Amino acid sequence: MTDPIGPVDASVVPRYAGIATFARLPRIDEVDRADIAVVGVPFDSGVSYRPGARFGPSHVREASRLLRPFNPAQGVAPFASQQVVDAGDIAVNPFDIDDAIRAVDEAATALRAGGTRLVALGGDHTIALPLLRSVARDHGPVAVIHFDAHLDTWDTYFGAPVTHGTPFRRASEEGLIDRTASVHVGTRGPLYGESDLLDDERLGFAIVTSEQIEEDGVERAIERILSRVGDAPVYISIDIDVLDPAHAPGTGTPEAGGLTSRELLRIVRALAGRPIVGADVVEVAPAYDHAQLTAVAASHLAYELISAMAPRETR
Repeated sequence: MTDPIGPVDASVVPRYAGIATFARLPRIDEVDRADIAVVGVPFDSGVSYRPGARFGPSHVREASRLLRPFNPAQGVAPFASQQVVDAGDIAVNPFDIDDAIRAVDEAATALRAGGTRLVALGGDHTIALPLLRSVARDHGPVAVIHFDAHLDTWDTYFGAPVTHGTPFRRASEEGLIDRTASVHVGTRGPLYGESDLLDDERLGFAIVTSEQIEEDGVERAIERILSRVGDAPVYISIDIDVLDPAHAPGTGTPEAGGLTSRELLRIVRALAGRPIVGADVVEVAPAYDHAQLTAVAASHLAYELISAMAPRETR
């Protein structure tokens, strides 16, 4: 097996030059295998408030130009121990949600053939449903660690059952998630009623709220997450609005009182070595971003996810 091909050398080609693949990694057609593929899903027809996350993948790729090959926080060179590639974008129908999620499922399944794991760049949170459908066919119900200001287990919006506020309700109903091992992290803000929380518990989620992280600290939150998940296969879904708007203004449904980027990165790093079967970073809306604040945070989160997925013997 050939050694992985890593990012373009920044001492040879300036970071601001060339095509912006994620972290300046090779395209999927430039390698003979892919252990991890970063793939964009430029779709935001499921949003309920601010649109624009369809432009998220390219925005995050631009901000990822500054990422470097060695991750000192995790003590791993994530691009040297595994072949990581940029698989481009999944082209989906912007006018038909059902057709779009079918296309995402099919494309993700094709990319995953042979054991490739995906880190998807959204796009709105609707895309988590087809990604979970694809993963669950191979792994059965998976533990979901869902970082978000919102529960995303509501039933419908305007009668539509598949939107960015419903993916984890549908996933639970379809048997895609492990109801004994899934957890929301960073939730906060107003709800429609107490029934939202009762429904969410019935659907199989525990909750570590933003307020609990403030009161009890990050290390206690990590303990609760790891205890909940156990050794189950894990799918990690990160809505960038889990961060406070001060750290991630470029998103569709901002909520005050969120995590700092440092807190979120610390929690994600603590997931290293877990059996992570896939991940996404969603809801980056460039039109509301400032100085790439949101995109920088999103690109670093994707980098930490890739690092956490690196072979454990390299740590």
